[in-house]
Amino acid sequence: MTDLFDLPFEEADEGRPASVASRQSPVDRPTSPVASPVSSEIRLDAGTRAVDARSSRQPFSVTELTARLRELIETQFVEVWVEGELSNCKIWSNGHLFFTLKDHASQIKGFMFRSSLRYLKFKPADGLKVVARGKISVYEPKGEYQLVCEHLEPQGLGALQLAFDQLKKRLHDEGLFAAARKRPLPALPRKIGVVTSLEGAAIRDMLKVLGRRHANVQVVIRAARVQGEGAAVDIARGLKQVGHVPGVDVIIVGRGGGSIEDLWAFNEEIVARAIALAPVPVISAVGHETDVTIADFVADLRAPTPSAAAEMVVAATDEFRGRIDRLRDRMRAAARGQIQDLARRIHVLAGRPALAGIPSRVAMRGRQAAELSHELARATRARVAARERAARFLRQRLDRCDLGRRLSVIRTRLVGVDGRLGGAVARRCHMADRQLRDCASRLDTLSPLAVLGRGYAVCWNADRTSVIRDATTAAPGDHVQVTLARGELRCAVVDSTANTEDTERNGGSR
Repeated sequence: MTDLFDLPFEEADEGRPASVASRQSPVDRPTSPVASPVSSEIRLDAGTRAVDARSSRQPFSVTELTARLRELIETQFVEVWVEGELSNCKIWSNGHLFFTLKDHASQIKGFMFRSSLRYLKFKPADGLKVVARGKISVYEPKGEYQLVCEHLEPQGLGALQLAFDQLKKRLHDEGLFAAARKRPLPALPRKIGVVTSLEGAAIRDMLKVLGRRHANVQVVIRAARVQGEGAAVDIARGLKQVGHVPGVDVIIVGRGGGSIEDLWAFNEEIVARAIALAPVPVISAVGHETDVTIADFVADLRAPTPSAAAEMVVAATDEFRGRIDRLRDRMRAAARGQIQDLARRIHVLAGRPALAGIPSRVAMRGRQAAELSHELARATRARVAARERAARFLRQRLDRCDLGRRLSVIRTRLVGVDGRLGGAVARRCHMADRQLRDCASRLDTLSPLAVLGRGYAVCWNADRTSVIRDATTAAPGDHVQVTLARGELRCAVVDSTANTEDTERNGGSR
């Protein structure tokens, strides 16, 4: 834990003794006992005797002496309450708070872990009178004693009230309370967003008022925690989500009454900034009429109670409707008066002698106008009918001369001709192929090579000038050439034998 002390502190002024003012709070005394001055002196004397008992030839090292002092101090000052003025307050990058607590004559350095700092309701600042609770420890690398603070509370002022005043001043300086940024409520809200708890009576009161005075309105409810740890974050998240719902015209955020601790979620900075960033007007309805929160200052309108907030939302609607009713009554009265004035003028004019025959002439003119209107309507209808017939005739002619239609007919004919031509070509090719196959078959049948392929041979004379068809034409010793299906043979005639049937047939024929 020594690495938490390696940050710079304000150095004590030279000549000013450092002391620690310890006391017990008259209101909240510590549960663990604090050693009395007498017992402290006894224990310190015992430690001194232990130091004196060591031989002078065996001195303490600085580290050993500091460790012994730290052990003595931490065992005596386990829990102390110290009051004084804060100075040199600074929160370092690691989240720990380092400060100096001083009075008119002395000062003591101290620090607070960020785990303890997060529970403070106010922000420590220079010049603030506080009461600190913690224990005394020694930072060995520098040999300094310091206050390890576990709790801080303002002296003479509650922590919640101080935090309220600090946040109120900061937000006021930023302009979040300015009247110029307040937005008026919509005249006819169609969709109302509500951010509150579903378990409280506030939501029931608001729904009852809205249902009675504006039954057609649509209500979007976002349930949120309104009390306890994490309530402020949940409320801010609910405001953001309802603000992005399409069609929401106004948002009501609030809860029923309670103590300042119960309502503290609406005093958090995250809720105030969420209200300021809402895209539509926001009505704050927190607690009773006497309860005031930071949300009331930032909101566009503050309502004393949740039910009053619902009445404010629909009040503009009622006023708008009343104005419409008043304007309608005024228009009816003005129209009725104007009609009565014109009727009186007509009555006066009708009583004059010069205008005695006006009604009959008006009636005659009316009959003439009716007849002319009837004739004009008949002539107009006849003219329109003639024009429609001419238009239909011209449309038919145009349809017959329509190039697209003609091209479609030609395209259809071309498709048919192309199909027939393809069929004819295919049939012609098939017939030619069949004829070619027949000719090839016949040619193969008449080919001498086919005969040779069946085992026959052709015998030529020696000089291949004639085919030997009769064996008697070749004498022994002659040379002949025999052509086979594959290759030729050169042969010498050894003997020849004539066919008896052929000789008889030849002789008989002779």
